[in-house]
Amino acid sequence: MTATETPLSDASPSLILASGSRTRAKMLADAGLHVRVQPAAVDETPVKDGLLGEGAPPRDIADSLAELKARNISALYPEALVIGADQVLAVDGTVMSKSASRGDAAEQLASLAGRTHRLVSAVVLMRGYQVLWRFVDTATLAMRPLDASEIDTYLDRAGDAVLDSVGAYQLEGLGAQLFDRVSGDFFTILGLPLLPLLAQLRLMGVRVL
Repeated sequence: MTATETPLSDASPSLILASGSRTRAKMLADAGLHVRVQPAAVDETPVKDGLLGEGAPPRDIADSLAELKARNISALYPEALVIGADQVLAVDGTVMSKSASRGDAAEQLASLAGRTHRLVSAVVLMRGYQVLWRFVDTATLAMRPLDASEIDTYLDRAGDAVLDSVGAYQLEGLGAQLFDRVSGDFFTILGLPLLPLLAQLRLMGVRVL
């Protein structure tokens, strides 16, 4: 099954992913869910900057951004069950965003090399502009030391895909070569706490088995 841009049949609750993440859409589709992919048209930067200015912890930032996305789509489709999700990378008190260019990606990887960072993934379920459920999970990753040559080689081979993920890596692919160890749920690392989400969806009547 694949994620689709068309609504579900009347036999199932309408389910919308308020995210343009191909990884999240694939996770849901691989789990057997038919989802309509509808990226939220929101500017996350001022919200993130405002929360950082208030000293909000990474989990609150991820949770707030997930809710922001869900609210944007829920306002357009009030009858649908909307999934909002977001991920934040935190290292030594600094919160990182996705890289805008290869140069940014190289700098980000250089700053993470030889250090441990956290990935905080949040998911929110909303219907009728009301939050029905939310969940936040954290994974810890230790990136091995990398020299400039290794970073360049990795970026050459990984290509533009590094710009799709905060940290400039995808652990499910070539990015696994960058790490010494990881601790935490694999789906959380990919950007969506999938198992708690599936459990909640089953409780709400969204079933594939």
